[in-house]
Amino acid sequence: MTAPSPSARVAALTPFSVRSFRFQWPADLATSWAFEMEALILGWYILVTTGSVQLLVVVGALAWLGSLFSPFFGVVGDRIGVRTLLCLTRCAYALLAAVLAVLTLTDLLAPWHVLLIVGIAGLMKPSDMAMRHVLVGQTMRPEALMGALAISRTTSDTARLAGAIAGTGGVALLGMGQAYIAVAAIYVGAFLLSLGVAGAPVRAAGEQMEKVFEGLKQSVHYVWGKADLMGAFSMAFLVNLLAYPFFLGLLPFVARDVYGMGQSGLGYLAGAFAAGALAGSVVVSANRVPLRAARVMLVSGALWFVFIVLFGQVPLVGVGLALLFFTGFVQSFCLTPLAAVMLRASSEEMRGRVMGIRMLAIWGLPLGLLSAGPVIANLGFSATTLLYASLGLAATIVIGYRWRRALWRRSTAANAID
Repeated sequence: MTAPSPSARVAALTPFSVRSFRFQWPADLATSWAFEMEALILGWYILVTTGSVQLLVVVGALAWLGSLFSPFFGVVGDRIGVRTLLCLTRCAYALLAAVLAVLTLTDLLAPWHVLLIVGIAGLMKPSDMAMRHVLVGQTMRPEALMGALAISRTTSDTARLAGAIAGTGGVALLGMGQAYIAVAAIYVGAFLLSLGVAGAPVRAAGEQMEKVFEGLKQSVHYVWGKADLMGAFSMAFLVNLLAYPFFLGLLPFVARDVYGMGQSGLGYLAGAFAAGALAGSVVVSANRVPLRAARVMLVSGALWFVFIVLFGQVPLVGVGLALLFFTGFVQSFCLTPLAAVMLRASSEEMRGRVMGIRMLAIWGLPLGLLSAGPVIANLGFSATTLLYASLGLAATIVIGYRWRRALWRRSTAANAID
């Protein structure tokens, strides 16, 4: 196996030649790290305190509550600037984490506090990734877009790996209160770094601003009228509805009730999925293999569901860790091209709104999580993975066929080689 050529290594690092990206990447990394630490810390707290898988999935669903309001964030981001919006939300995350730290250190924390604070943060968090993509689209040249998106995605992938270790290990070593002080400090760091990100050009003061609902209606019509955007949006909704629930909400249940593991075992499971996702993002960002984005999105989505079926049927921890790694790997090959398809198909002035609409697809995650609770209680975990993944695989085939002219043909913009 030959080592990467100097030109390939330089190409992979091209996005860092942009000053704004040198601030955005560590800011996004810190935010993602804190997100993942919080998800594991609070998920384990709820499961251990209440023993209820139904309440566990409610907490997981609340964390993505704001996906319903993502289009409004997209419109607001287009009006006040995406950087300004990110700075405001990341400051709010730090304040909420500080409240949880105080409640924990004073022994006042109760499950309803977690539900309330997770719900408030969940109004903002789903828009964070979309706004990151918009910033990349604003500051990066078209030929560097796919690589920049993949590198940007490594922030969440790396954070899942580091957060799995820091979140579960930090609580075990320091206690939940001290761990949450660290979470708040990380959010503060993310806010400070976000101040260095380039903002979009300010609109003229005399320009008439459309009302939020007018902007939302315009963006819905825009997405509805473009086959490549509709196909990518449908795929995004599908994986959130039927794939992500097993990795973004149910892992504490899998660790304790399927594999009989403790909090450290949860860290291993989350770390395996994150390591695979990080490896996938690194491969995509290296630009060593020309990728036809829409085709890769569809094939990788189908493989994602195949690995979920296998994950649910094999009760061996070692095999489960390997399957989680490969699931994370194909996940990156699905979602990074998906973002590239949507950004390529959107005009510059509509990118913020389109990515806000794209985040509506995350609404599938709380729906999938809330449905998984009673299904697992009645059918068991193995049958639930089989049901979800079978439906997901069938729907992926339908999406590929329905929008085949925009998503499968080699000559389409969605399949252009970077």
